Amino acid sequence: MDDGPNSNTTKVLQFIQDNPGCHMRYVKREVKMSMGTIQYHLNLLEKQGKIISEKQNFHKYFFPVGLFEQDEREILKILNQESAREIIMIILEKTDPTQADIARHVGIAPASINWHLKRIEETGLIEHIQEGKFKRYKLKISSKQVISIMKHYHPNLWSKLSSRLAEMFLVISSENEE
Repeated sequence: MDDGPNSNTTKVLQFIQDNPGCHMRYVKREVKMSMGTIQYHLNLLEKQGKIISEKQNFHKYFFPVGLFEQDEREILKILNQESAREIIMIILEKTDPTQADIARHVGIAPASINWHLKRIEETGLIEHIQEGKFKRYKLKISSKQVISIMKHYHPNLWSKLSSRLAEMFLVISSENEE
């Protein structure tokens, strides 16, 4: 089997290295190979110990071996899911938002928001605080860590969302000076 710089295996590995936490259909779409070909090369790379995969809900996510701790892999998986990513962004931007606050900002049904919040909570990235009949959500991890991963591994997303986080940058900068 050809394992040179132009081989499909090398292309798939390079894509995973450049886009950690992506799922198979995303790899297929971006690398422009058939599903069977992508499956073959992902399985081969996993057997060779060059990548690892983690199943979560409906997707299998792929990462280069040895580069990320578990919480970093969870952040990357969330950043690769549009609705979950938007929920994390609202939690980053707002102070302890309720489910209703999140639904209003994201623009999807409260039942769908609830489903996503439960899945994100299971990852350990967020937690809720019961306040009467309302739950308020907050990050269990450092906002700096989320922002850093977004900036380094999702530069296009970073460019798109960075203006929304301008106030947070000021807070983080002042924390770094202390």
